[in-house]
Amino acid sequence: MADALKVLGQLDPSATTVTTLYTVPDKTMTTVSSFVACNQAGSAGTFRLTVHVEGASADDMQYLYYDKSVAATDTLTVVIGITLNQTDVLKVYASSASFSFNLFGVETTND
Repeated sequence: MADALKVLGQLDPSATTVTTLYTVPDKTMTTVSSFVACNQAGSAGTFRLTVHVEGASADDMQYLYYDKSVAATDTLTVVIGITLNQTDVLKVYASSASFSFNLFGVETTND
């Protein structure tokens, strides 16, 4: 097994569009250490974060954040410590195109 500490994903998605932030690679387990949502707009906005186990289609049980508000020109940093298995997917949705998302953690590969 080999560990790689890394930026797992960076994204500047279109407004009101569900977009994949990160997919766990094949033969890999991932520990997400932190998630960062930055609202660059001059007004408050909201975002959503979902976990799709094994790439499952959308379901209400997948939400970690639903319409979480972030103040104008502010950032929300979450030390989250979640574990993911191969093919699990993290997706985001933002109320405006002024959001950016970053995900940090460790990928452990099964060589």
